[in-house]
Amino acid sequence: MLIEFRVKNFRSLRDEQVLSLVASKDKTLVDSHASATGLKAAPHLLKSAVLYGANASGKSNIMSALQYMRGVVVESASVPPGQTFAVQPFRLNTKFEKQPSEFEMSFIMDGVRYQYGFAMTPRQIIHEHLLVHKAFKPQHWFERRFNEATNKYVYKFGTGLKGSKNVWESATRSNALFLSTAAQLNSEMLRPILDWFANQLLIFNETSPLGLHFTVQMLQQGEEARKRICDFLNTADISISDIHVSQRKEIRPVVRLDSLTGKMELRSEEVNEAMLQFSHVTDAGKAKFSLAEESAGTRNLLFLSGPVLEILSKGQTLVIDELSNLHTHWVQALVRLFHNPKVNTGGAQLVFTTHDTSLLDAHGLFRRDQIWFVEKQADQSSKLYSLWEYSPRKDEKLERSYLQGRYGAVPVLSGPFGGAG
Repeated sequence: MLIEFRVKNFRSLRDEQVLSLVASKDKTLVDSHASATGLKAAPHLLKSAVLYGANASGKSNIMSALQYMRGVVVESASVPPGQTFAVQPFRLNTKFEKQPSEFEMSFIMDGVRYQYGFAMTPRQIIHEHLLVHKAFKPQHWFERRFNEATNKYVYKFGTGLKGSKNVWESATRSNALFLSTAAQLNSEMLRPILDWFANQLLIFNETSPLGLHFTVQMLQQGEEARKRICDFLNTADISISDIHVSQRKEIRPVVRLDSLTGKMELRSEEVNEAMLQFSHVTDAGKAKFSLAEESAGTRNLLFLSGPVLEILSKGQTLVIDELSNLHTHWVQALVRLFHNPKVNTGGAQLVFTTHDTSLLDAHGLFRRDQIWFVEKQADQSSKLYSLWEYSPRKDEKLERSYLQGRYGAVPVLSGPFGGAG
């Protein structure tokens, strides 16, 4: 489970920003909206968090920072020597342009808290560290820091990390993470950490849009999986009784964008195209429709069904930028799925951005510590903060207060947009 994410000097996130899923001491809805961890430092973790803010406030940059950190962890060991990264520091202040971008993730895996982070420039990794909290005092498994004076890396290893540390150190290039390299070279202790980033953290945004392939993979698992997806869709009053999947091969031009290096490549590839046919049944009759004949809303729900069902069953963390293309009642239903202890038995989490302010006053949907705001400052840097900091009254109308600007993070309109005309 995700505990906390920290980022600094990435795009508009100039100063360190912290997104925390540690529940406050408020006991409201704690049994349904949070998961007990058994850890003193974070007794309960929230099952969901929602981010609000004006357009261009920096909400998407929070999601992109999560995605970028994940990408560097998973892929840096495979980046060619000398290849630069497409990491983007804050560019509206010359002081920060040449400073490294910093990322840190804290999470729980198999009951143990891990704290891993690194700092990087487009050319190289500057610093990297891993702390493991197996007891009251954290174990420093490793620290790696670039010494500009000697133009070399200095490594410090703790006794908790076992294995061929000297081999992994010598194999780690300046543009690769030690964690990623060691995991690739079969470190039994570090491989699960890389796998957590690769498999437990699913992120969908403009760079990595929510598509059909996750749901198709689940549909191909058999009749039980198809029934689960149909049941998921039918909760939204969509009369689908069955979904049939077939495959056909096509040659297509494919654009590959490497988010780490910024390189774009266009090539032709043979792809397996999934052909879906939907069986609809009503009291008056039945018919079959192709995916193109289904509504945009049905397609969006279909795209979402596979990842959500998989995440709820495996206790993963789902991050979605702009969950605003569904009806507000369905978004509420989705959030309540994550809050339902009978459905979410593995501590799955949902983090998303939205402009749907009606969710703020939906009865019992969110605790105060689950609501976050992102505001663009006068110097164009972004600030992330929680509603909890404002200590709103229990009966406060949150939507009205937010739209009135009481919590900030709303657009300041001027010119033709700011007056009555």
